[in-house]
Amino acid sequence: MPIVKICKHLNISVKYDVSLWNSGNDGYSTIIKSKMFIFVNPYCSKQRIRFTIAHELGHILLGHVGKYQLVNREPSPNDNSIEQAANVFASRLLAPAIVLWGCKVQTPQEIAILCDISVISAEYRFERLQKLYIRNRFLTSDLEHQVFCQFQNFIERHQHQDIDYTHQ
Repeated sequence: MPIVKICKHLNISVKYDVSLWNSGNDGYSTIIKSKMFIFVNPYCSKQRIRFTIAHELGHILLGHVGKYQLVNREPSPNDNSIEQAANVFASRLLAPAIVLWGCKVQTPQEIAILCDISVISAEYRFERLQKLYIRNRFLTSDLEHQVFCQFQNFIERHQHQDIDYTHQ
């Protein structure tokens, strides 16, 4: 399901905010008259917009909105714990480990293309995926089984697909 549809299902409005251009901030979430809004910079790449919306959705669902000064940009190892939590939420939503494992991804570029996220975001996700590959404990929970089954057709289509990574 597209990220904007997830927001709509949760009664969260997603809007473009041209004033974010050149601000160093790709988006933000806020409450206006008891309604949740996510505002995104329309001048970002499609991949960055998707990740920004997922990141801001994470802030909303994790209870950060209205409590902290939030900044949304490409992930950085220097991000505070609140921003890191929203980044983790977004990466797990847009690039579930069990799906990446099922597709047998081996590079950040594969993740970027497969999940339609930026290479920088994919690199962070790949770091975690490598740790999970070492542990090799996939399909150990009911939720993981459910996600795997829901993505079964997607996984089968992408397991053995030759992807041209030069266009990323």
